[in-house]
Amino acid sequence: MLAAPSPAVVVLGDSLSSAHGIAAESGWVDLLAERLSREGYAYRVVNASITGDTTRGGLARLPALLAREQPDIVIIELGGNDGLRGIDTQVTAANLEDMIRLSREAGARVLLLGVKLPANYGPAFGMAFHQVYLDAAETNRVALVPFFLDGVALDPSMMQADGIHPNARAQPILLNNVWAALEPLLQAEGKTSGEPISSIRILLSDARR
Repeated sequence: MLAAPSPAVVVLGDSLSSAHGIAAESGWVDLLAERLSREGYAYRVVNASITGDTTRGGLARLPALLAREQPDIVIIELGGNDGLRGIDTQVTAANLEDMIRLSREAGARVLLLGVKLPANYGPAFGMAFHQVYLDAAETNRVALVPFFLDGVALDPSMMQADGIHPNARAQPILLNNVWAALEPLLQAEGKTSGEPISSIRILLSDARR
């Protein structure tokens, strides 16, 4: 008889999670897999992040991903490219709502990672954009990291030369931001004796953000 697969944590994201511009093993998603194993959680981590992806792209990819991986937890880190492209916040909000709904219907717990836009996009649009995440989390009663890049975005030493993507030094901080909200979602029965569970990378595009 085949053993049941380890429970999965799926990260559905963009370049902030696809280790854009740095070694893949330095990215926060790979660091998450290491931390889960180190702390005795038998979760495999599936990195389904694509550089340049939007909430529309994530929503289109999600049904097949849910069917294939049957995740226990889905971490949604999308929307930054929506904001950078000036996409209507109502569109972003609707796509996030649909991703949360589909994940829950598939039996997964959801963690939403909030994003803020650079100041040059204007205070009104920036506030409306960030409010999308706060509203989605409150309305759907899902776990939220209010600002995924907290402690990183305004520190030049933590950013790559483009000023948009965090560097390798920033990745442990990003992981800590996620871990604080993720740990309560982890099930005690997901504990293992410490065997390493490697992350699985599904990087489907090298499109630039």
